[in-house]
Amino acid sequence: MFRHTNQLQFEAKPEKPDAVYAHKLQELIGGAYGEMTVTMQYLFQGWNCRMPGKYRDLIMDTATEEIGHVEMIATMVARLLEGAPSTATPDAASSDPVVAAVVGGMDPQQAIISGGGPLPADSNGYPWNGRYIVASGNLLADFQANAAAEAQGRLQAARLYNMTDDPGVRAMLKFNLARDSVHQQQWLAAIEELEADGLEPTRIAPNALFDEEESGDAYAIWHLSDGTAGATGRWVGAPMPGGEQVTYLEDPVAQGGIASTPPPDPKLYATYDGGQGTPTSSAPGSKSGPMDKLKDKLT
Repeated sequence: MFRHTNQLQFEAKPEKPDAVYAHKLQELIGGAYGEMTVTMQYLFQGWNCRMPGKYRDLIMDTATEEIGHVEMIATMVARLLEGAPSTATPDAASSDPVVAAVVGGMDPQQAIISGGGPLPADSNGYPWNGRYIVASGNLLADFQANAAAEAQGRLQAARLYNMTDDPGVRAMLKFNLARDSVHQQQWLAAIEELEADGLEPTRIAPNALFDEEESGDAYAIWHLSDGTAGATGRWVGAPMPGGEQVTYLEDPVAQGGIASTPPPDPKLYATYDGGQGTPTSSAPGSKSGPMDKLKDKLT
């Protein structure tokens, strides 16, 4: 159950309207690392969490906070659009370079679709997508994704902070930056807690199948670029779960055969010279019943 209060988590009042900046701020709402993404990511992680207690409580606390962030930034976008010349005529725009810049830079969907309000979309107008979220049920994998999402979100908020001089907008973004900072720290600390609790002791997700994987390939970093400094990092020599040390393979050798595709079914009409022989099975989706086989033989 969720309850809504009319109070914003932090104030969202710009000093003046700015439709161009409202367009940019959409990224923090509906972008890949925007507030809608982390809201839904944390909600589904919480609903997928199989353990009641501190981890689920932390996830749900943060998820509910992020709902408030969506509302806060959406309110800021609406207020930035308030009074902006979304209905200015071409004549007015052509006679005033400032108006022309605003009209040319705003998202027309904010006027046409949402009536001068925010959209569930990014700064290009691309609709928010549920595929952005990570909620696997494995807390180590999820918390690593969460720390990365908060880092990307904070990076974007910092860039947007430098794109405005509006004191009201900057005040809200300072709050966002602070919350992104603590959220990064909490997910990193939660990863350490999983290790301390013995739930995910290796920091490799999932903590399983180490005896099944190709062991030699688990301990080597492959040198496959022109760069020469890859072997100087601390990742070389790092211990793996079984105690083995990571090495740097200077000249890796391909382990597979020549890449080739199977011969195409004639019914797919692919351009083909016969070099791979004839197909051994019917094309996906093509008819292959007894009558079809008989017909093929007769023809």
